[in-house]
Amino acid sequence: MQQANIRVRVGSTNPVKVNAARNALTQVFPQANIDCQGMHAPSGVAEQPMTETETREGAINRVRFCQQAVEADFYLAMEGGVDAFDHGPATFAYIAIARAEQLSIGRSALLPLPPKVHQALLAGEELGHVMDRLFNTVNIKQQGGAIGLLTQGHATRESIYTQAIILALAPMLNPQWY
Repeated sequence: MQQANIRVRVGSTNPVKVNAARNALTQVFPQANIDCQGMHAPSGVAEQPMTETETREGAINRVRFCQQAVEADFYLAMEGGVDAFDHGPATFAYIAIARAEQLSIGRSALLPLPPKVHQALLAGEELGHVMDRLFNTVNIKQQGGAIGLLTQGHATRESIYTQAIILALAPMLNPQWY
């Protein structure tokens, strides 16, 4: 039996995002050969999105850019953002996945943010830079992210993205119900 080849383009060159996409699709399609590559794709939103709406828009913009630039079976984008909720500030990511004419949107779990971190973000800083400064790390956003630091390694940015991608794939795995 011939192994299926699935071409995936991720709207980022960040290794955490590319690996999360590869991991998710490998879990969902274990018999397939997953060709997963990242590419630069502008979000069209602020470097640090500060609302759910802006974060979702950034993920969709990245996927649309990829669709126009290259041929693939799946296009994925993850956009990390922050918002202030009734229960306090939190960070999360929106996931956009496109396949042919279908677009699916998902969102990761929320990570509560310390007030000190949220204040720095409101002042215009980017989450990765704030975390690097507070935890004395270098380029944490291409490693475990704020999630890894604040959960003491029990979850990572990649693990949360992988889970959110799998959930966002549900409409594509069950088109008869969507």
